[in-house]
Order: sequence, then structure tokens, then C-alpha cells
Amino acid sequence: MRIVLQAFICSVIIHVTYFSSIFLVGYIKTCLYKPDIASEWDKIDTLQNEVAFGMVISPVLSLLTFIGVAVICGIIILLYKRLLN
Repeated sequence: MRIVLQAFICSVIIHVTYFSSIFLVGYIKTCLYKPDIASEWDKIDTLQNEVAFGMVISPVLSLLTFIGVAVICGIIILLYKRLLN
């Protein structure tokens, strides 16, 4: 039971790290973006009038990735403990 708990904790840490790094990269790109309106003024049809942040992830896909990463972490922990003994 302890291996299962460790695997789920490892999966949570990996998912939190992944999503926070995606958020951080998007935030940095947004802060550093400098539009060049003067050169784009002649091509007015290519300018966007809407901005969207984020993405939509299916809850089923999120659950499957969480469980999949937990299984992989569990296998790695189990193999690591068996190799030490």
C-alpha cells in the first residue's frame, strides 16, 4: 500500500510541475511580447481581433494520464526497491 501512495504522490508532483511550467512559459512569453503594429498596419486582414489563453483538456484524459504516470512511478519504485535488496 505504501508503494501505491508513493506512486500517486509522485504522479501529483510530476503533473503539478508540468502544468506550472507550461503556465510559467506562457506568462513569460506574454510579458515579453512586443507587437510591431507599424509594420502590420498595411496587412490589416492578418491581424487577429481575439485572444484566447489556455487549453481545454478532457477530464477523462487527465485521469488517464494521472493513473498512467502513477503506474509508471509505481513500477520504477518497485524495481528500485527490488534492486536494492
